[in-house]
Amino acid sequence: MEMKQGASAAAVTSLIDMAHRARHAQDSVELEFMAVNGTHALAPYRQAALWFAGRGVAALSGVVQMEANAPYVHWLQRLCASLPESAQPLQIGALDAAAGIAEDWAEWLPEYGLWLPLPASDRSPGGGLLLARDIPWLDEEIGLLGEWVDAWQHAYRAREPRVRWSFGSLRARAGQRLRQERTAGLPWWRRRVVHVSAALGLALLFPVRLTVLAPGELVAANPAVIRSPLEGVIESFHVKPNQLVKKGQPLFDFDQAQLATRSAVASQTLATAEAEYRQSAQQALTDGKSKGQLATLQGKIEERRAEADFLRGQVERASVLAPQDGIVLLDDPGEWIGRPVVTGERILRVAAPQEVEVEAWLPVADAIPLSPGAATTLYLSATPLTPVAATLRYVSYDALQRPDGSYAYRVRASLDGATEHRVGLKGTARLSGDRVPLAYWMLRRPLALIRQTLGW
Repeated sequence: MEMKQGASAAAVTSLIDMAHRARHAQDSVELEFMAVNGTHALAPYRQAALWFAGRGVAALSGVVQMEANAPYVHWLQRLCASLPESAQPLQIGALDAAAGIAEDWAEWLPEYGLWLPLPASDRSPGGGLLLARDIPWLDEEIGLLGEWVDAWQHAYRAREPRVRWSFGSLRARAGQRLRQERTAGLPWWRRRVVHVSAALGLALLFPVRLTVLAPGELVAANPAVIRSPLEGVIESFHVKPNQLVKKGQPLFDFDQAQLATRSAVASQTLATAEAEYRQSAQQALTDGKSKGQLATLQGKIEERRAEADFLRGQVERASVLAPQDGIVLLDDPGEWIGRPVVTGERILRVAAPQEVEVEAWLPVADAIPLSPGAATTLYLSATPLTPVAATLRYVSYDALQRPDGSYAYRVRASLDGATEHRVGLKGTARLSGDRVPLAYWMLRRPLALIRQTLGW
């Protein structure tokens, strides 16, 4: 803005001095103080207020600490927000204020007001400096104040760029844009808000893949589970963890001392029963009574023979062999030696190195519809740059309790190809479901939380 020709030399000198002080101010707080108090050196006034869109009243004249909740401050915020967009200073009064604000003008401000706008930019929202006094404003004063505000705003933006990514600033900029388009008289289909709303609506309807994350790991696909074939105490192990074994190779042995003793006793009992049978068979040739006991003795022999065969089988099963080629999956053999086990208790597994698949635990809150064949990707913690691709095989019907007390569904996925990663590596599995609108993808968890909390 150009100054009026009638500005005095003293006023121009004051303007130059004020601009120099503004350029060398320490921070934005000092500049705000200069705006509401130092401006008095260029033109006298009784009250001043500095206002920014999205921030509200930033400074008041005559006070060091502004009370943000004071009625005067609230009224000023309503007044400044209602003023029309303008690039030139505006003389305002009670008649120019909006309805609901003009009635209280005489209570808060003098009769003559001057609005010095601060245009918005890409770096900061707009605002303005409001001055008020009891006498009319002169054209020379308005021109001088316009030049001062322009220099002050340049210094203010250089000290503190007004980049505030907040809801208030965005709302203020949007409101400013709406007022400009409304003032320009553009038809509704050419307004920016319509274009942005349409683009946003289309973006929210864009179909995306619904995905969830779950803790996962690489596990053996079809391991041979080695369980205890009998009840006893493990005596020794012949293999180590992660050792390659061949089919028929010994894995571990049970303590056979008790089994051997019982087997020997059973064999001796069988021999005694057979001797009694032969003696009765000889007596039966001359004694009819002995002939009637042959059937009973024959039954005892069969009973003793079955017991002896069972115990011999237990002795043979006391040495456990590998049922197939593979890797021994075992934590620590030392924890099993000397430990009593029961029949059917799992001791170790033998897995083929090539037969690997992904196992994941899907939390109950993320149990989206997943069909067999869905894409699954496992991002291993050890090698995050080489994900493992897999295809969903099944999801368990019931949720199972995890060691941490939570419930989750077991997920198994077959690898799409061979992998060099070993069994046991853990990471995060990404499970892909059907395509859904972007709005549903964004609001699925918040909506579920609201329904669980409020019950609607």
